[in-house]
Amino acid sequence: MNGTAIAATGLRKAYKDKIVLDGVDLNVRTGTIFALLGPNGAGKTTTVNVLTTLLTPDAGKVVVAGHDVVTQTRAVRAAIGVTGQFASVDDLLTGEENLLLMADLLHLPKAQGKAIADRLLERFELTEAAGKPAASYSGGMRRKLDLAMTMVGKPQIIFLDEPTTGLDPRSRRTMWEIIRELVADGMTIFLTTQYLEEADQLADRIAVLDQGRLVAEGSAAELKRRVPGSHVRLRFSDRPALDIAARVLPESTRDDDELTLRVPGDGGVRSLRALLDRLDAHFIEAEELSVHTPDLDDVFLALTGHARTEVNAR
Repeated sequence: MNGTAIAATGLRKAYKDKIVLDGVDLNVRTGTIFALLGPNGAGKTTTVNVLTTLLTPDAGKVVVAGHDVVTQTRAVRAAIGVTGQFASVDDLLTGEENLLLMADLLHLPKAQGKAIADRLLERFELTEAAGKPAASYSGGMRRKLDLAMTMVGKPQIIFLDEPTTGLDPRSRRTMWEIIRELVADGMTIFLTTQYLEEADQLADRIAVLDQGRLVAEGSAAELKRRVPGSHVRLRFSDRPALDIAARVLPESTRDDDELTLRVPGDGGVRSLRALLDRLDAHFIEAEELSVHTPDLDDVFLALTGHARTEVNAR
């Protein structure tokens, strides 16, 4: 795969006269987590459906795990796993039976399927619940079982479509740990999520899709630097110190109640040193200093013009 798990060039898809994907380029490195964000109608799910061979692109070239999604569909499907927003487990079967069913569907020998099921139950901390019907599982347990079923075929790449939607915070963080462990083992994760914090926490690279076009791509830190609003917050011990600092830093915004100044800046080491040197020159010392940068909510709003509540849509 030469270090590239997924490569798409000029990806286009339309339904009659409605263009859903308009020249999308993607490059996902092997052994990384790639997050795709997009507001309502952005084309996020259509992108995933093309990458997983469920839809045929109208134009462009897409290679997944070294195979063309149009001409080598079977090879692509053998190399990937897909876990949707809604767990696809069979509620009438036990956890172990769900895994064994998946092994049967993959035509694995009985002994091998049993060994894989046992290993996955242990890895996902489901051994104690292995003999219980999936209907009795909590939301977090069902998501873990669903992901374990995806792992039976030992995929190189896993597509996770909103894997933590509806989970409580503790279950969500458990799922994050599992995802990180999978990547540590060399797997590639293509993630779609409605939680910007999730993309911030997990993704090595993030792409923002809007109206069928990629409007930005980069690490979380790179995307945040594209949005204005970074500042340094200085808090002083008393009003006289605040007054002097405000005169020294006329570009700042003061808060008399909090005894603070908000100074525009990128938060870099060089600019922080220059700021402190200006204060030192007037024998002023701040009681507290903190650097504030835009979060992914700010990035998403600035890039797409959509509120964060819309990020979960297709």
